[in-house]
Amino acid sequence: MTAVTDAVKTGAGTLAPRPRGGFAQGISDSLIVAKRNLIRMSRIPEMIIFGLIQPIMFVVLFSYVFGGSMNVGGSTDADVYREFLMAGIFAQTVTFATAGAGAGIADDMHKGLIDRFRSLPMARGAVLTGRTLADLVQTALTIVVLAVVALLVGWRVHEGVLKALGAFALLLLLGYAFSWIGALIGLSVRTPEAATSGGLIWLFPVTFVSNAFVDSGQMTPWLRHVAEWNPFSATVQASRELFGNPGVSPSDAWPMQHPVIASVIWSVLIIAVFRTLAVRKYRSATA
Repeated sequence: MTAVTDAVKTGAGTLAPRPRGGFAQGISDSLIVAKRNLIRMSRIPEMIIFGLIQPIMFVVLFSYVFGGSMNVGGSTDADVYREFLMAGIFAQTVTFATAGAGAGIADDMHKGLIDRFRSLPMARGAVLTGRTLADLVQTALTIVVLAVVALLVGWRVHEGVLKALGAFALLLLLGYAFSWIGALIGLSVRTPEAATSGGLIWLFPVTFVSNAFVDSGQMTPWLRHVAEWNPFSATVQASRELFGNPGVSPSDAWPMQHPVIASVIWSVLIIAVFRTLAVRKYRSATA
């Protein structure tokens, strides 16, 4: 008995509980939760299929229905608008995945799965980090398919493969940042339906009051100012520059002058703020 007691006190032996903290454990637990969510997603293929339908519809509709009537840099050429459009569609796709992330977390809360995770000796933030990482993988797969569709309708990359990969990395970073907003919403509501609605309400003004679909230089001055300082706009503009696609009218706004740096700063700031709030909400919601 003395040996067992000493083993527990010193952390030796199999009876010692696994520590809840630690950076290495947090990463390990997060990857395990991410794997669990990826396996779950693979067993529900309609989640991926339906996630692809909307962005593909946006590509086709905006390209062929609105393409000839949009003015980009003084040109109404549909081919020019098609290349201008794609960075915005990519960004919209990665951010709209936020609603799904929030709904998934709300569903886990509703079914009591979060309480079961809480009973395990695991890092507190691992449940949310694993979920957001799994959603990031799904979003990346969606972007790959969407890029193929974009190439079929005439979109092209003009600055080389490395810069294109950099643009996709910025897009995924923005999507990951916004997924933490979705996580916070999912923890704050009672049903998955409410999480989906709450996740979309704020996304529409963020994505449409931006330079994603129209040249912000054509907006009224106050609306243009909002659009140019929108984190979403910074990532869209950075992607256009890295893809070598047509951009918006020249602007004196700092995010539009330095879109790559602005995109990284905005995304990291959003992750830092909303991850902190989401983990805090998770702890209080399951306490």
